[in-house]
Amino acid sequence: MPSFFVAPDAVTPPTIRITGPLLRHLKDSLRLADGDGLTLTEEGIRRHRAEIIATTDRLIECRILDTTAAPLRSGPRLVLAQALLKGEKMDWVIQKATELGADRIVPIQTKNAVVKLHPDRVEHQRARWERIAVEAAQQSERWTVPTIAEPIALSKVAAAYPSAVKFVLAERSTETSLTTVTLPAGTDQTVLLSIGPEGGWDEDELRLMREQAYSAVSLGSRILRAETAAIATLSIVQSRLGELG
Repeated sequence: MPSFFVAPDAVTPPTIRITGPLLRHLKDSLRLADGDGLTLTEEGIRRHRAEIIATTDRLIECRILDTTAAPLRSGPRLVLAQALLKGEKMDWVIQKATELGADRIVPIQTKNAVVKLHPDRVEHQRARWERIAVEAAQQSERWTVPTIAEPIALSKVAAAYPSAVKFVLAERSTETSLTTVTLPAGTDQTVLLSIGPEGGWDEDELRLMREQAYSAVSLGSRILRAETAAIATLSIVQSRLGELG
């Protein structure tokens, strides 16, 4: 069963009180009842193994059985800057990037992107992505939920992360392989990974990113779909950082 996130103020040892949407999910969807066990996480702080001791329409009360402190960060923060993708592809990238440990996901507006978010729909779409990230973080038993940033133009990404080590994945590239490029290891550092849209990067965009100190890297000779490239990139980086495999 997933580890569900609860706010710190819901935890008053030796009990945890669950209300709101999580209450409805546990009670109505999962049909948990008194005596059932579950795992509850205070994001980035503690994780509790608990047992339900009382259930009403407004409250689930749990008894804490044991508690584990969150582990210390062991590597740099990972920021995935993903060009907006059409249909469910963006949802899929959000879900899988969360499972693979991205700390922040930044939807970026690019010249060749098929999707153009209407300003009136931005917050609605972002809320949807945040729900997907929470569900994926719980399912994969993460200690934290990645931040879903507000969509921004590609030209503004570098300024938003001035101290990050920045990489751009370029198709049909003879650039350095992502498997051999030097990665920072410090916990106070950030790696920014930029993935293009279905139509690929525009030459002016590649030129701009070179001027902004991005390093172009390659995944090899195969041409991957944008959503596949995002997951392959995160998998390679996490493996090299010792977080996967």
